Amino acid sequence: MIVLGLTGSIGMGKTTAGAMFADRGIPVISADEIVHALYSGQAAPLIEAAFPGTVKNDVVDRAQLSKAVMNDEAAFRKLEAIVHPLVELERQRFVESHRQADRPLVVLDIPLLFEGNGEDQVDKVVVVSCDVDEQKARVLQRPGMTEEKFAAILARQMPDEQKRQRAHFIVDTSGTLDEMRAQVDTIIDTLLAQSTEQTDNHA
Repeated sequence: MIVLGLTGSIGMGKTTAGAMFADRGIPVISADEIVHALYSGQAAPLIEAAFPGTVKNDVVDRAQLSKAVMNDEAAFRKLEAIVHPLVELERQRFVESHRQADRPLVVLDIPLLFEGNGEDQVDKVVVVSCDVDEQKARVLQRPGMTEEKFAAILARQMPDEQKRQRAHFIVDTSGTLDEMRAQVDTIIDTLLAQSTEQTDNHA
């Protein structure tokens, strides 16, 4: 089985790319989805204990939590120390269950794959990318997003150019959705062929 890491800076189209892999029947797990589930589950009491007032009705209030950690490096590290091990555990369960089921390819959607040294968890990396003006325009359209918030998020992310250099595959999302889907299809077909080859060699 090939484990593919899907990553890219904010606003590059990573979520859309993940959906395209899923549309082809490839199992995809998103770090954001795991966190969303944890915030209404086992992480909520831990976060409330560390950041009082950030949980309402047993669910983490993302706006309050964002205020609590924004521009506070120590607070951000404390949050990561709570959330990251739980996310990692879910990811391992996902990979193992699909390995047992003999799936040829799975995708781990990890926004901070390079920043968090996640390359050792995956066999290949695909970086989703577009030009910076397009990226900025997309992100600033999001509800509640400001130039300051965007700058703070970018500061935590490795520059796109460096990500592209370290990628095995790049999906350029500057064009149409059909063009993007064609790039994703090519990557899937390439990796499925490689996975079949690996299986034949081990048979």
